[in-house]
Amino acid sequence: MSVAESNLLTDKKVLTPQVAQRRTLKRIRTRDLCRVTRQLATLLRAGMPLVPALSALAEQLNEDRLAQILEEVRSSVNAGSTLADALSRYPDVFSPLFVNMVAAGESSGTLEQVLLRLAEMLQKRVHLAGKVKSAIAYPVMMMVVAIAVVVFLLSFVVPSITQIFIEMNRALPWPTRLLISTSAFLQTYFFLIAILVCAVLFAITAWMKTKEGRFLADRLKLKVPLFGTLFLKLEIARLARTLGILLASGIPILGALAVAKGVIQNSFIADALDKVMDLVSKGDDLASSVRKTGLFPPIVFHILATGQISGSVEDGLLDIADMYDGEVELTAKTLTSLLEPAILVITGAIIGFIVLAVLLPIFEIDQVL
Repeated sequence: MSVAESNLLTDKKVLTPQVAQRRTLKRIRTRDLCRVTRQLATLLRAGMPLVPALSALAEQLNEDRLAQILEEVRSSVNAGSTLADALSRYPDVFSPLFVNMVAAGESSGTLEQVLLRLAEMLQKRVHLAGKVKSAIAYPVMMMVVAIAVVVFLLSFVVPSITQIFIEMNRALPWPTRLLISTSAFLQTYFFLIAILVCAVLFAITAWMKTKEGRFLADRLKLKVPLFGTLFLKLEIARLARTLGILLASGIPILGALAVAKGVIQNSFIADALDKVMDLVSKGDDLASSVRKTGLFPPIVFHILATGQISGSVEDGLLDIADMYDGEVELTAKTLTSLLEPAILVITGAIIGFIVLAVLLPIFEIDQVL
């Protein structure tokens, strides 16, 4: 039995079934992977050998699943495996991009620099994703709360008030009649509407899991007013940074494009990247191939064309990534600042209409009296 196998068996004996199950189920966050990558680069830069550096990181993480993985990686490296090969055994944690860059760093003797680039890229990815999620989540949360308040008023508060007007057997203003009809409709069909909404959401979710459904949904996502531009800029920033770092690490253009495709979350853009790869494989340069897709903004292929002339395509890609990183942050802030007052105004108008519909009959009664 090898030393690596002996260490792995020893680790497994120490773990209780509960701890092992918890480690298996726990999802490793990109933020945690970024921190570990940066710490490993720092230890290597300080002169610590790879195997002790992995042990130190695993010891620091304590009972984390990532600690278990790092211990197993350390055992594999100690048994003679390369770090890239050891990492590739955990594809759910270390992406092909991560593994390929580590392999390039090992072959060129610049592993610590590559790890630092990876850490910076992961950190920017987490930062940008957080900006986009907050730009989407906050308006959505406000809309959900607003809809819940309106439904509550129409279903439980309004009926008890309007029942008084109905019993008076008087002609009611049209806002009041509309409010009573809407409230009665919600009371009668509330559960049916709830079931129908859940069924539609379930059907849409199931459809989007299919290849055709996801492709069409990703294509429509880029055309959504306000948010479509944000999604496109985010994907371009992610793609440009990944591709630039891969090229700077010495990975050939076709291999870099294939690996960079894995970071794209929009299947429509991934399909466009397939066309770029096909054109590049036939002899076209990167800038003209990007231009022929018709998807990317003109400034992208102009910067790429300039980089090709000067021989610094990777620098051009990183400049594109930095530019769109800033635009994503600015767009996210703008959307949040625009949507928040818009939702408040719409919600206020609906509640104002409800209040008006309730007060109008009261005013008429006061005038009669």
